[in-house]
Amino acid sequence: MSKYRVAFIGTGKPGNPGLKGYAMAYQHALGYKALADCEMAACADIVRENADAFAKQFGIKGVYTDYNEMLKKEKPDVVSIAVWPHLHAEMIIACCNAGVKAIHSEKPVATTWGDAKRCAAAAEKARVQLTFNHQRRFGRPFRLAKEKLREGAIGKLQRMEFGLGDIYDGGTHWVDMMNMFNDETPAEWVIGQIDTRQIRLAFGAPIEWQGIFHVMYKNGVQGVYFTGVETGRKLGFNTRLYGTEGIIELGWDALPGWIVRWLKYDKGTWTGDMANGESLHGPNFVERAIADTIESLRTGREPELSARRAMNATEIIFACYESSRRRARIDLPLTIEDSPIQSMMDKNEVKWEYAPNAK
Repeated sequence: MSKYRVAFIGTGKPGNPGLKGYAMAYQHALGYKALADCEMAACADIVRENADAFAKQFGIKGVYTDYNEMLKKEKPDVVSIAVWPHLHAEMIIACCNAGVKAIHSEKPVATTWGDAKRCAAAAEKARVQLTFNHQRRFGRPFRLAKEKLREGAIGKLQRMEFGLGDIYDGGTHWVDMMNMFNDETPAEWVIGQIDTRQIRLAFGAPIEWQGIFHVMYKNGVQGVYFTGVETGRKLGFNTRLYGTEGIIELGWDALPGWIVRWLKYDKGTWTGDMANGESLHGPNFVERAIADTIESLRTGREPELSARRAMNATEIIFACYESSRRRARIDLPLTIEDSPIQSMMDKNEVKWEYAPNAK
């Protein structure tokens, strides 16, 4: 059996995760390592010792500091991109031009809506399978909630809510998840507001101090999303799905006795489930995402984490910021090119300062 040659752009520094680091390539590599039809052939990082450490851990022969040189010499079939999002567009376009078969990139998609569109357009033109690592779709808590929706446990879905730290970085997972719960239905319009009194940075991109957003989907389902340091974890739940006959909740990891629970209005009692011991964050979500990406490449089906689905979520996110900028409802499709929150900051259209330790 021939193997897919896999290359990595951006290895990161070992043991440096979090919003100021980036070492997601290590999790990607564990996914490829588990697959018999994948061979990890090369890696590139601008810091040579980081690339060397990554190559040593995973037995990779080709080590580079220039990803364009790596693409030219190694001719990989699959490329994993694990760098900060402002670099995604140029790297995805370069991979498409180099003739790779598939690209699996970290999220968020990009730091501007224009760059996000360029990523998707380049992959479509080159007929490259492009996926983004919204790996929580593979978590048992979220899968269980989706199963309950399909079973009709709460009747017909009417409204979705979540509380989180921000709409851009963590929010890209949860907006994507709401789309999954709502059968990938696109949004029709978005209205929202953000507060920028203290700007935090997620992989170099600005994120709001607080926000509230109302999304209307084309099938009539509504989303109400709360973000911020002061509100994100204080709603009593992480995610809540309202149906005509009941409610499904996903809780935070520390809650005793359940991570997913559901209630029928006519019974009035909760049924809880620990989702096989999995949390909202893992384990093994990324490995499952990589496996799905490779299976999709082999079979030709749409990947669970396809660019089409990621773009649906990304459009909603930038529309949330655009609504705050315009002080108006935003009817989709979104026609801007920039990042509204970054532009408002650059033009001093909002009062802001960096949060302590933001940089």
